[in-house]
Amino acid sequence: MAQHRNFIGGRFVEPSASVGIDVRNPADGAVFTSVPAASDADVIGAVEAARDAQKAWRVLPSIQRGDALRRLADALERHAPAIGAALARESGKSVADATAEAIYGVELMRYHAEWARRVEGEVIESDTPNETLMLKREPIGVVACLIPFNFPIYTLVRKIAPALITGNAVVVRPSNTTPTSAFAFAQAVLEADLPAGLINIMTMSHETARTMCTQPSVGMITLTGSVTAGQTVLDYCKANIAKPSLELGGKTPVIVEPDADLDLVARLILSAKTAHCGQVCTSAERLYVHASVHDTLVEKLRTGFAARRFGDRAGDPDLMGPLANAAARDRIHAMVERAKAEGATVEAGGAVPEGPGYFYPPTLLSSCRQDMEIVREEVFGPVLAVIPYDTFEQALAFASDHQFGLASVLFSENYRKVMQAANEIEAGELYINRFPADPYQGYHAGWKKSGLGGDDGKHGMLEFTQTRLVILKH
Repeated sequence: MAQHRNFIGGRFVEPSASVGIDVRNPADGAVFTSVPAASDADVIGAVEAARDAQKAWRVLPSIQRGDALRRLADALERHAPAIGAALARESGKSVADATAEAIYGVELMRYHAEWARRVEGEVIESDTPNETLMLKREPIGVVACLIPFNFPIYTLVRKIAPALITGNAVVVRPSNTTPTSAFAFAQAVLEADLPAGLINIMTMSHETARTMCTQPSVGMITLTGSVTAGQTVLDYCKANIAKPSLELGGKTPVIVEPDADLDLVARLILSAKTAHCGQVCTSAERLYVHASVHDTLVEKLRTGFAARRFGDRAGDPDLMGPLANAAARDRIHAMVERAKAEGATVEAGGAVPEGPGYFYPPTLLSSCRQDMEIVREEVFGPVLAVIPYDTFEQALAFASDHQFGLASVLFSENYRKVMQAANEIEAGELYINRFPADPYQGYHAGWKKSGLGGDDGKHGMLEFTQTRLVILKH
């Protein structure tokens, strides 16, 4: 097995204990390596290193911080093949997709480097004569970044790049399911010659993560994960009244109007629903189809879902890959079984395949209702529930009648209905005639239980700042 070491204070450190965390290849279920479990002393030292590095980093001219991010982007580009190879093995992605994720991270890093000259404050008119109000944007300090398993490199960059450009330092906990790519990422950080302690990357238990996140110097915690994980992070935030930034669950509704191109819709749904085995926070999970085209679209989807092959993408990159682990497959299959018991019809899939790996077939469920668990709860797998509707107002009501409000999708050529949805749908994003793929100059922020704060663009960058109002008498 390859030896992995935590990255603390600008160097790879030897494990302080013999305890390790096993990492499995989800395509065959076999343990292929282990990573060190950081101790409380390790993470406390990392937070201290980040605190010390941040003091000098924050006073650098922002253009110098931008130059450092560009160096890091260049190093990531050189290391992309190694990062991609590690990510493919731990996630079940194809090498091409995993490497493309690393390259997308490079572009995202370069995008945030361009904010160096654009972190702006405000000058505000005062009610008092001979006085000026200046609102300044300042870094928060040390940011704890908690990374998910599904897009671990993209999300890592999505969090650390805006944190760094605004003058913060970071301590990073990658998912224990996909940690090896983070250590390959750390090799690029080392090569980029950033200030020691500015970026620290460590694997650890949940208990040690609590220790890290509740250190007095941690002023912000950013997480992409489940609602349960978000509630835990809010508990962590209580210790320091730290700022939370949370991207949590999603249950993307897709509304299909009668004027939509059904062949295009079916093709896009199949692609979106089976990308990374449905383990995407904005993946289509609820399909609302106008009654006049419901049967036609279900038939097209049934054909496509049944024909979609799955298996080990290391051998055939065109296959749909595995779920993250056995627990995820067991949970998803149990949800499908309960949906059947509640009256859903399995049009395709719905059975656990034999053989190694954590595979589950693309599964299409018709005859679903709004009150079913399969419609109310996040699946996070290749399962799609279909619900017919009669009027556009009913579809909008169904789409918004939910605990989550991350992304939403509408297929229609009627601009009045498009604008009605744009004004009424209860979600942070609305995609028209396409499926979600977060533009990094936008703002990816959820409503309701889908999160607090957001990522990407100007507004995502400003999440990593706090304000100081200066009242200048003159």
